[in-house]
Amino acid sequence: MTQSGARSPGGVGLRRTLGLGDAVVIGLGSMVGAGIFAALAPAARAAGSGLLLGLAVAAVVAYCNATSSARLAALYPASGGTYVYGRERLGAFWGYLAGWSFVVGKTASCAAMALTVGAYVWPGQAHAVAVAAVVALTAVNCGGMQKSALLTRLIVALVLAVLASVVVVCLGSGAADASRLDVGRPGGAGVLQAAGLLFFAFAGYARIATLGEEVRDPERTIPRAIPLALGIALVVYTAVAVAVLSVLGPDELGRAAAPLADAVRVAGVPGLVPVVRVGAAVAALGSLLALILGVSRTTLAMARDRHLPGGLAALHPRFQVPHRAELTVGVVVAALAATVDVRGAIGFSSFGVLAYYAIANASAWTLSPSPASRVVPAVGLVGCVTLAFALPAVSVGVGAGVLLLGVAAYGVRRRGAAR
Repeated sequence: MTQSGARSPGGVGLRRTLGLGDAVVIGLGSMVGAGIFAALAPAARAAGSGLLLGLAVAAVVAYCNATSSARLAALYPASGGTYVYGRERLGAFWGYLAGWSFVVGKTASCAAMALTVGAYVWPGQAHAVAVAAVVALTAVNCGGMQKSALLTRLIVALVLAVLASVVVVCLGSGAADASRLDVGRPGGAGVLQAAGLLFFAFAGYARIATLGEEVRDPERTIPRAIPLALGIALVVYTAVAVAVLSVLGPDELGRAAAPLADAVRVAGVPGLVPVVRVGAAVAALGSLLALILGVSRTTLAMARDRHLPGGLAALHPRFQVPHRAELTVGVVVAALAATVDVRGAIGFSSFGVLAYYAIANASAWTLSPSPASRVVPAVGLVGCVTLAFALPAVSVGVGAGVLLLGVAAYGVRRRGAAR
């Protein structure tokens, strides 16, 4: 197999500046972000205390996806992630479909994260703040990877400190009640829907794979960074979910607009509420930063193969970053952030991301004929498809429609090339 996505047409590759610590931090910056501040409430509405089971299901699927992505990224350390893996292992169409799913799904996710920043910073002007955040972070990304990695490291440190404070305050308060953690007999459909919603917050480890061309010693670094980032995120999410659920209970948590802020207020520490709100806004900024990086790198890879306009493959002569791809992604995300609804953006994004990982697992299936080696990608593939179709019907319908639109565009392009 080739690695044609690893170089630009002119033979100039991206600069490898990221070590293991930077790669883990970028993954954490994507996962330990706005999802944990927002996803618990809808998960509780779907499954009650069964959201803890949903978290476990999401973690299993995420682990399978992470393992498959790590194996593939070590073999194909090029920008583009599953776009490259699907193309090399399954064929050009599947690579294209993975890239299309990622770009459109994560572009919607970028808009959702930007709107989350606006909702916490200035609710009355959420759209304006969201657009400003997109413009600022696009400028940071265009300045080079080291600046992005440094900013992400600072954001992750702050968010982890805020989440640790929430856990300590909630579990140490008299309002905590362990009986609220009883999952009872939740319906299977509710648990699966909760898992699909919570999976949205786990998806950041793919950002490590899509940055494969900028990681030093990718064959060793990527397989280590992905499970490390995922494991840390799982521990954090479990601790926060248990703490908030023990204080609010499933019903109140399901109704909460800002569940972590409500939890610390009920726990008797209202002075921490502004800190939690700032933490949520900073977390959303961290997710947005990493998301723009990932989408722009997949756009770069698809442009190199002419699935998107070739001009998007250009690299900045000084910073060696895909500045045209980053600027284009920034413009599209800013336009969405100015107009769309955050709930619709998150639902559509979840469907696209799960489709992306389904192709990643199918690609990993082809790496070895050994039945033992195929267990993880098989579980990941089935899990992705199941969670995708367990999402709300509107999300499934819109997501499937946009994927079919991409398939139609691919067919038109192929027919044009054949002529």
